[in-house]
Amino acid sequence: MKKIYFGVYKFRKIFVNFCIVLLLGIITAVAFLGGNDLPVSNITNGVYYSGQKEGNKVSLMINVYWGEEYIEDMLNVFSEKGVKTTFFLGGMWVLENEDLVMKILNDGHEIANHGYKHKSQDKISYDDAKFEIETTHNLIEKLTNQQMTLFAPPSGAYNEQTVEVAKSLGYKTIMWTRDTIDWRDHNTQLIYSRAIKDLSAGDLILMHPTDETLQALPKIIDFVLSQNLIVSTVSNCLSN
Repeated sequence: MKKIYFGVYKFRKIFVNFCIVLLLGIITAVAFLGGNDLPVSNITNGVYYSGQKEGNKVSLMINVYWGEEYIEDMLNVFSEKGVKTTFFLGGMWVLENEDLVMKILNDGHEIANHGYKHKSQDKISYDDAKFEIETTHNLIEKLTNQQMTLFAPPSGAYNEQTVEVAKSLGYKTIMWTRDTIDWRDHNTQLIYSRAIKDLSAGDLILMHPTDETLQALPKIIDFVLSQNLIVSTVSNCLSN
């Protein structure tokens, strides 16, 4: 009986191992053969948290509602490094900084929508949400003749309504892959570390115009380039 029991046990063990190997083989084959069917962007509930993971681009997306005293110096850094990125602009800020808006545009950067009064999209009505996006759109279009298609909700606050309103106005809703939290932590090394930690293609790195971000910017760009990646606009990160 012991020999029979041992034989059955051994057979079961071999059979289970065979099934595991077969299952792993099937999973690997499906992953390999179906690789082209993977999503091209990290989209959750209609919101973009990253761009193309298969490419070689990252974006240093800059949300602007204050900090105009650092914008020109940031533009100089981008120019010296030969890179372009995306500035998400608040409507009320635009009204008071039209010359800076045009300089951003003339330097070849992408301009995008950051709402009008920096209201939290998850706490306002449909009409107010539409006003925030549409008013800023019309304002910047009149000034620059540019048609924007990207909207970054202020403070990263949004809900289903936000996505619906943005889509109805021809916009993609953009969040971020990593946040430097530079508006709170005025520490150049910390901003740098948060920007480059586990960096990979498609990353959207959120920052703001602060003195410490300005100081960290050249080093961040140099690190990106050292990883055989390029700094580009958010639209380019989302596209093929």
